Amino acid sequence: MRDVLEITNLHYRPATAERPVLRGINLKAGAGIPIVISGASGSGKTSLIDVISGLAKPNKGSFYWNNKTINNRQRRWLSGVVFQFPERHFLGLTVGQELRLGHRRLTNESQTKVLSKVGLHDVKLKQAPETLSGGQQRRLALAVQLLKNPKILLLDEPTAGLDWSVRDEIIEFIAALAKQQVLIVVTHEPELFEGLMNSSFELSDGQLHQMSTLN
Repeated sequence: MRDVLEITNLHYRPATAERPVLRGINLKAGAGIPIVISGASGSGKTSLIDVISGLAKPNKGSFYWNNKTINNRQRRWLSGVVFQFPERHFLGLTVGQELRLGHRRLTNESQTKVLSKVGLHDVKLKQAPETLSGGQQRRLALAVQLLKNPKILLLDEPTAGLDWSVRDEIIEFIAALAKQQVLIVVTHEPELFEGLMNSSFELSDGQLHQMSTLN
């Protein structure tokens, strides 16, 4: 059975906002059916990721996982998030430390395996995260989340600030991940994902609008 996340009538207004940034959002996302959500800067894309992942609490709305209601805490357990600038969220002094955060026990073999999975075969566990290139840092952030075995993977502007040569590699890797789990990408560059994502939406004025299918 394919995992399915469903969101109904979602409303969200941050404490600092005068009016809701998300109004009546409805979305259904299934494993193996990747979704891309585009929108202008300030349209609420990051807020949507925060709410889906349980990092922020909605003012109204329901969330279902395989037809069962789930709360904020359950969404945090289900979700893995890679933020727009992952280097700002690195806490470990080394790549190995970064991978081990949140794990009581994690073998070197497990760390090496996940690094290989994201294409960081040559990166050393004792290497400092800040010495990595922009593309490598994105891959490290993905590796950190994959160790959590998330059922829902949320990517916030995964190609932002990357060279064109690196972007293609990241997009291909994202497409491979999408076959295994629910995957939602928010971006202001939806054209980069043409041909890889199944469903496309635009977020504007707090609402999601179905766009043409991208495959």
